[in-house]
Amino acid sequence: MSTVVDQEGNNKQQTVAVIGAGIIGINCALELQSLGYQVTLLDKEGIGLGCSKANAGHFATEQVFPLAEFSLLWQMPKLLFDPLGPVALSAKHFIKAIPWFMQFFNNMRPTLRNKNKKALQALNKNAIHHYTALLKAAEAEHLISLDGSLLVFETNDRTKVELMYQHYLAAGIAVKLLDKRQTLELEPNLSNNINYSLYFTDVAHTIDPLALSKTLAEFAMCKGMTFQQTAVTSVTQTQSGVTVEIDEQHLHVDHCVIACGAWSKKLLNGLNYHLPIEAERGYSLSLPISAAASALLSRPVASAERRFIITPMGKTLRLAGTVEYAGLNAPANYKRAEMLKGNAAYILKRLPENEEKQEAWMGCRPSLPDSLPVICQAPNHDKIFFALGHQHLGLTQGAITGKLIGQLVTGHSPEINIDPFCIRRFN
Repeated sequence: MSTVVDQEGNNKQQTVAVIGAGIIGINCALELQSLGYQVTLLDKEGIGLGCSKANAGHFATEQVFPLAEFSLLWQMPKLLFDPLGPVALSAKHFIKAIPWFMQFFNNMRPTLRNKNKKALQALNKNAIHHYTALLKAAEAEHLISLDGSLLVFETNDRTKVELMYQHYLAAGIAVKLLDKRQTLELEPNLSNNINYSLYFTDVAHTIDPLALSKTLAEFAMCKGMTFQQTAVTSVTQTQSGVTVEIDEQHLHVDHCVIACGAWSKKLLNGLNYHLPIEAERGYSLSLPISAAASALLSRPVASAERRFIITPMGKTLRLAGTVEYAGLNAPANYKRAEMLKGNAAYILKRLPENEEKQEAWMGCRPSLPDSLPVICQAPNHDKIFFALGHQHLGLTQGAITGKLIGQLVTGHSPEINIDPFCIRRFN
């Protein structure tokens, strides 16, 4: 048990507040509770109800390439100003987003991009292994499927597909290049429009992202973690620990982990840290199915040209993707979710037909301009830790992030080099 000696000379169990009950915060709380700390998990909405609720459910360890790449420069004008395109920028948000995009463009430089790629490779390498160990301990192995995923191509010629294939191989990703026949043998419900695919054999998906979050949180609560649904307004380090202000009250703890994703900026500003984070809004459309999901798909299928993904889940087929820069508080544009179904009609021969019960959703991905999260001990606050900004890979990197935060809080050396993830890069 992690203890400290109080003023009377007695051993006292150390306490930790984890702010944010998405998949990142849940994993941090579970790891710290397992290490003997008394953890309080805090969230204004509830467990798993933010960006972790209705995402694509894809443990995308193959995604080691930062989003900032030079080829995007020529596509950006067309992409950004099509309100229903795969990437959209709200006119009202345009001015506010300029500083973020300037840093994003700077990270296209080959030296920075290569450095960021290596950092993502290190973080993703054992990400699924950490999940399988957690889910086995929680007796919830049914929530993860290890059947890999496909990236399918309709119009790209074989030369381009082979170049992409070699690109992944060079990055150490387990991948196979399949032709049309091989692709359709693997997934018979794919459309004849599909000519090639890349089969990522070592990735995974969950049948229910929300159930995954709640199951891990319940596992942590069985170990003694407590949860409070409350808004956090400020965090302050004192001589004796950390004070977390909640609903005009104060929670005093020994340590604090800030893991509230796209909503982290205000708390970090209060601690005098600059965080150039954007709410990269993603949409999903869940289509209920009456038959087993395997009748439609057995693994996630992403479209290279249409830039979205289809994932089979327990009772739904989930269509997810698109990027929208419009800030945290703008109303959702659910036409962006509806258009996913039109795209799916080009990818699948057969879609679920019950339109009345389909469910559209929007969540704010916490995106930083270099595609790396912030995972570190606060440079000027030794009792405060950051675990945020995981952009498209929050689900993927949840368990490894929890492990790293546990190692930092206990004063052990992290299992990978976390220097690239420090907040210092922005301060």
